[in-house]
Amino acid sequence: MEAKLKMIFSMAVFGTLAIFVKNISLSTGEIALFRAIIASVAIIIYKLASGKEFLFSKLKRDLPLLFVSGAAIGFNWILLFQAYHYTSVSIATLSYYFAPVIVMVICPVLFREKITMKQVVCFVMATIGLTTVIGVDGMEGSKNNLIGIGFGLSAALLYATVVVLNKFIKNVTGIDRTLIQFTAAIIVLIPYIFATTGVHMSILDNVGIINLLILGLVHTGISYCLYFSSLKDLKGQEAAILSYIDPLIAIIVSVTILNESISFMQIIGGMMILGFTLLNEINAKA
Repeated sequence: MEAKLKMIFSMAVFGTLAIFVKNISLSTGEIALFRAIIASVAIIIYKLASGKEFLFSKLKRDLPLLFVSGAAIGFNWILLFQAYHYTSVSIATLSYYFAPVIVMVICPVLFREKITMKQVVCFVMATIGLTTVIGVDGMEGSKNNLIGIGFGLSAALLYATVVVLNKFIKNVTGIDRTLIQFTAAIIVLIPYIFATTGVHMSILDNVGIINLLILGLVHTGISYCLYFSSLKDLKGQEAAILSYIDPLIAIIVSVTILNESISFMQIIGGMMILGFTLLNEINAKA
């Protein structure tokens, strides 16, 4: 029960991410950088307080993959935050949750896994759902809406890359892996920020600072620790089902708190994306 509560809490917190991102008047790159820094500090404090060792003895072999996946995480955040600027949180989230479908396609190719008819059906139906969210003729939404969906799908592609790369990482697990990936994200994002927008922390008011701290500490540091500590005690099917609390909360937040609109057909498309990707994950992990 404790593991389920941890997973439910972390997924619910992830679902409220956009509220805090929208209240931080920094570039998306800066938000991603400071999110990684605050989260890394929080995880280090957690490990020290809990007496857990840093298991880096076998790190060298997996370091290149950890670095690349960490960089992908950093830019994944940037693209997702950009999606929030151009379209509603619900549409950005539904586009982002196309990531499992991308993984569904990539894994059989890379790992020579057998493609089942059920996977084919799930892929086709989830893709139809995405088309419904975007608009059949691609013109139902404004130009900004389509740009936002593009950012969401790009973020999904990077997240799928992280998932696939993690399958190759064997010697570092759980929180240690996350800490190293966040560190890699920091290393990559620092030169990116200075080459693009620069650092503008001085423009943040108290509200922005509080939201940034909550984003880094609660939404990333604490929630990631709870998420990974719960995974080892949950069955794959349970974890798959509970992970969909995140997009459901995000959609509710978008409509009720941020007062963003979503059409009936987009709801249907979202249900198809989430429903068929969940169906595939449950059968794969059961």
